[in-house]
Amino acid sequence: MKKTCNYCGTVISKSDQKCPTCGAILAEKTPKANKTPRTIKELKQWYIDKNLPGENITRFFIGQDYKNPRAFGIYKDEESGNFIVYKNKADGSRAIRYQGTDEAYAVRELYLKLKQEIQNQKSHNQSSYSKRKYRSGISVVFLISIIFFIIVFAAIISIIFNFGPQRGYYLYNDDYYYYQSGSWYEYDDYMGWYYVDVHDDLRNNYKDYYQSSNFSSYYDIDNFENSDYYVEPSYYDDDDDYDYDWDSGSSWDSSISDWDSDW
Repeated sequence: MKKTCNYCGTVISKSDQKCPTCGAILAEKTPKANKTPRTIKELKQWYIDKNLPGENITRFFIGQDYKNPRAFGIYKDEESGNFIVYKNKADGSRAIRYQGTDEAYAVRELYLKLKQEIQNQKSHNQSSYSKRKYRSGISVVFLISIIFFIIVFAAIISIIFNFGPQRGYYLYNDDYYYYQSGSWYEYDDYMGWYYVDVHDDLRNNYKDYYQSSNFSSYYDIDNFENSDYYVEPSYYDDDDDYDYDWDSGSSWDSSISDWDSDW
């Protein structure tokens, strides 16, 4: 059975998860998230509502084709009609995260990255605060003892519980895998995603093959979130949770971001 892509008008198969012409994720296949911004305008408002610092501080430029190094951004190219999600790396080069006509999908890519950065900044602030507190109230010898104990304890816990891979995409021997909730899945051009018992090298050295927690069209595979195996993580349900509100008294240090990676 055939149908028409809502974005470019191409006649496509009903089973297609994305348009082969424009690359848009089909509307009925797009992952839904409660109260998730779906337009650039909504993302701007979400940014304001969370009381985040100015864009020159956070380095997130919503609705702008910002050219300088060290920046995340999204904008609509009026000539092509495409929505472009990008990252300008430290050396000034640009990595394109998404380029296509699906605004909701493009916005969601930057939205998830912004939420991740907010949590990183909060963790950094908490860590800095803890260090200042220790310096003022505990002797150097006692502090070293505590740090040593924490390192040893964390190592023991890690060995006992064998903390494993994080949810996301992995590239091993030119094949893509996805990990979630203790299970691995491999992608095949004909079969799509299917459950698999991975090679010991991938299982034991997963960090060497990790790509990202988010889907990228550059993978040239189907989004795992559109498969029957995908289980939605709980953080999609708390999009307007107070955890993402920013305290005006906190500092935002964009230098802690990894500006050399593609995303």
